[in-house]
Amino acid sequence: QVQLVESGGGLVQAGGSLRLSCAASGHTVGNYIMGWFRQAPGKEREFVACISQSWTGSFTVYADSVKGRFIISRDNNKNTVNLQMNSPKPEDTAVYYCAAAGPTAYYTRQSAYNYWGQGTQVTVSS
Repeated sequence: QVQLVESGGGLVQAGGSLRLSCAASGHTVGNYIMGWFRQAPGKEREFVACISQSWTGSFTVYADSVKGRFIISRDNNKNTVNLQMNSPKPEDTAVYYCAAAGPTAYYTRQSAYNYWGQGTQVTVSS
């Protein structure tokens, strides 16, 4: 049984930093495409970032809205995937979800991901 559990959410001031973690069990994060999505109130869930499998070189992809501010990384020893949020903005306020997908070319689409965490709330104050 694959399980993903996010942590690290909370309240942060704009311009500060916050680090989200996703702990995986039942699978090895290095063998999956690991992604972060977010959903703000009244909006659809949207892609934030993803990191490819270890054997593909662990390339990363970011949404334009977070490029240059957020960093996705993977710790294979701890079997976790992290999202470092630097210089967050109030518009980054959302519930952040961790997700895992098998090989796919559609890694920015929710439908490509088979496993999801329960989400963690991030609130950015101005």
